[in-house]
Amino acid sequence: MKAITQDTYGSVDVLELRDVDAPVPGDDDVLIRVKAAGVDQGVWHLMTGLPYLTRAIGFGLTKPKTRIRGRALAGLVEAVGRNVVGFRPGDEVYGTCEGSFAEYACAKEGKLALKPKNLSFEQAAAVPISATTALQALRDVGRVQAGQEVLVIGAGGGVGTYAVQLAKAFGAQVTGVCSTAKTGLVRSIGADHVIDYTHDDFADGAGQYDLIVDIAGNRPLSVLRRALGPKGTLAVVGGEGGGRLTGGFERSIGAGLLSLFVGQRLKGVMAVERAEDLRFLTGLIEAGAVSPVIGKCYPLADAPAAIQDLRDGHVRGKAVLTV
Repeated sequence: MKAITQDTYGSVDVLELRDVDAPVPGDDDVLIRVKAAGVDQGVWHLMTGLPYLTRAIGFGLTKPKTRIRGRALAGLVEAVGRNVVGFRPGDEVYGTCEGSFAEYACAKEGKLALKPKNLSFEQAAAVPISATTALQALRDVGRVQAGQEVLVIGAGGGVGTYAVQLAKAFGAQVTGVCSTAKTGLVRSIGADHVIDYTHDDFADGAGQYDLIVDIAGNRPLSVLRRALGPKGTLAVVGGEGGGRLTGGFERSIGAGLLSLFVGQRLKGVMAVERAEDLRFLTGLIEAGAVSPVIGKCYPLADAPAAIQDLRDGHVRGKAVLTV
């Protein structure tokens, strides 16, 4: 089968489209004929091995533990292991695994759900990681409530476009922060207010929010806290910049420590992909409350370009590979 592989850590230049053996499903695995794969910032971190914390937590100290890149997918069930009871060959599914940038991939049953009926494979592949992260940031960490004022920083990106829609679905008043090029998009997905960070400062004291979801940002916690109500919650989703050791995760770690000493609730988001959240999202998607925003689709061979475009901020919403 064709797959995007890498043997060493590095830039997109280490990625190669190769012919490799198709995976063989174990007793607990679902073999999927991949139709589309989602591209997210995590792919860049696993490709480069940066920050070094990424390597230390199990992805390979000196070289990638998993040679095939990609984690989000949508496709057709090809075969199932003898312990799998929820799926059968021919089912249209979506979810996460290791090695989705390939024609075939194996996933655990607990990481998959039936694909929403109203989505294409490309749209479905854009959901699993980004939408799950947004859901857990708002519901589990943020404990969002109807009527609350929610600020989403990075509202025009992969996680951000879901965070805006999910916050609205939960009944919140939503303000999205994004660049000039993405203001129209953020309004179109339901944001009540949009702040263009190139012209305006959301932390100028003009407003305070019950919940702030900061996605892959680099603003100091002190700045974020100025826009947060005295008893508000800050959910830090990932982060960029920082040192090569812990990278943007320094802010998540610092948020948890600082939260012990202030009235505000500050917490990093460590999303966990699971089938029950996919099924929850499916309900919202099929009801029309949430829709994937895809900036661009790329053929599998162009995975390096997709990752670089996403890293450079050139993608509105999600980037997706068609397989």
